[in-house]
Amino acid sequence: MNILVTGATRGIGAAIVERLAGEAVVLGMGSTDADLSQPSGAATLWKRALSELGSIDVLINNAGVFEANPIDDADWSANWARTMQINLTASAELCRLAVLHWRERGTGGRIINIASRAAHRGDSPDHWHYAASKGGMVAMTKTIARAYAREGIYAFAISPGFTMTGMAEDYLASRGGEKLLADIPLGRVEMAKA
Repeated sequence: MNILVTGATRGIGAAIVERLAGEAVVLGMGSTDADLSQPSGAATLWKRALSELGSIDVLINNAGVFEANPIDDADWSANWARTMQINLTASAELCRLAVLHWRERGTGGRIINIASRAAHRGDSPDHWHYAASKGGMVAMTKTIARAYAREGIYAFAISPGFTMTGMAEDYLASRGGEKLLADIPLGRVEMAKA
């Protein structure tokens, strides 16, 4: 089984790659492999992964950014577009390429999209764009699952809560850690194991 994991250089993506190593052929790719902020980034990443693996059985879309975007920022629209491109559009393009690949091969496949709790509950005033991108990812995944399950192509969205990665550490610190933890039923943040 060949698995492609995006956003695999740290945090959740690195933990996924480490966990799956030895159980499958896992190719973890990051921003040095392809720039997903560029419209051609997803196609470049897919082509490179196919050349290395020969075929892909599972796509795990984990790449994403979580950058503050205050409403009074002069670059608000550009910041919104960047987050949508990386978090949602690039993932959508990779899902499309995966579905086409599996149809061409006549095989099924699996898509696992890493969303966020923000997809279901929103986020801070500086992160509308992040919540919207992850909400879009959940809706996209449900649509893919409904459309292609009969072809053996299954899609899943996972919406983790706070996981202690570089991205989450900065956010927790900016929100007063303890107050934010009070809103988490477990009362703690899970650690990524990579």
